[in-house]
Amino acid sequence: MHSATAAFLANIPSPDRGVWHLGPIPIRAYALCIIAGIVIAIWWGERRWMQRGGSKGAIIDIAVFAVPFGLVGGRLYHVITDYQLYFGEGKNPLDALKIWDGGLGIWGAIALGGVGAWLACRRKGIPLPAVADAVAPGIVVAQAVGRLGNYFNQELYGRETDVPWGLEIYPRVDPATGLSDPIGGVALDTVEKVVHPTFLYELLWNLGVALLVVWADRRFRLGHGRAFALYVAGYTAGRFWIEMMRADTANHILGLRVNVWTSMLVFAGAVLYIVLAARRGPREAPETLRDRGTEDDDGSGGTAARPDTQDPEDAENTAAETPETTEAGSSPDSGETPSTEERKVEPGQ
Repeated sequence: MHSATAAFLANIPSPDRGVWHLGPIPIRAYALCIIAGIVIAIWWGERRWMQRGGSKGAIIDIAVFAVPFGLVGGRLYHVITDYQLYFGEGKNPLDALKIWDGGLGIWGAIALGGVGAWLACRRKGIPLPAVADAVAPGIVVAQAVGRLGNYFNQELYGRETDVPWGLEIYPRVDPATGLSDPIGGVALDTVEKVVHPTFLYELLWNLGVALLVVWADRRFRLGHGRAFALYVAGYTAGRFWIEMMRADTANHILGLRVNVWTSMLVFAGAVLYIVLAARRGPREAPETLRDRGTEDDDGSGGTAARPDTQDPEDAENTAAETPETTEAGSSPDSGETPSTEERKVEPGQ
């Protein structure tokens, strides 16, 4: 394996560890990547939501529900589809709770996270599909950042390869005991194998999907969940071929990994949704995205979108349709400005 490293100097080295200690506190790269991804998704989703005319702070409020639901859902999917890692002879079921060791299924995270978002949207009186459209590119970028966590954990890589950009995998051991510790240990100065960096393939693919969603959303003014469905279709198309390259242990159905089947089914569902949702017409009007009961700047409690949060394209259309005044207090059709006497109302009239 040393000769392979010498022959391919462009190989990607793995990090020597994925956990650092600040005194007794472990700092885990995987957890930091997940947190960073969540922050990006919320920040970008909030900006996109306000650009569409939505209420400021709505995405942050929804995330309070969606993120915990999503983490639980992601872990549940992973444990269910890879149950052999946690249950059976010689296994410790409590390891299923160790989310910091890696293992979040995006399918479960999106599904249960969607339930949390739906509950929050019902409380706020805003449409879930519009929220999903706003957060779609941020979510797929968050997934890209999350893949860096797999890189630090040396997990979910592909089959062995001799391509120049192959990923070097090192054995890791606990410095105190010298025992093997793939997640929390420190790498030895030895290359165990060179593999396809599927974490990198998916990271780059996800960034491409984010750009696709942003472009299509601006070009076609997608609404009613179509931007989110495009993200799902784009992501699953990539996950299909990347999953076929993975070398980690996984359950199979009819010779294919479970996640390959999931990718195909979810892709078909996303494409069908895009077709059906197109019949619902144009993107949601900005005034429908305001929180129920949210007060405007004047304290009136109305639900009309504020000028500073209205969709720029909608604002231009509104300006084009509104007649311009020719003089103070007059319209083009009025002929002249009423005099003070004409506007005066006598008592008793």
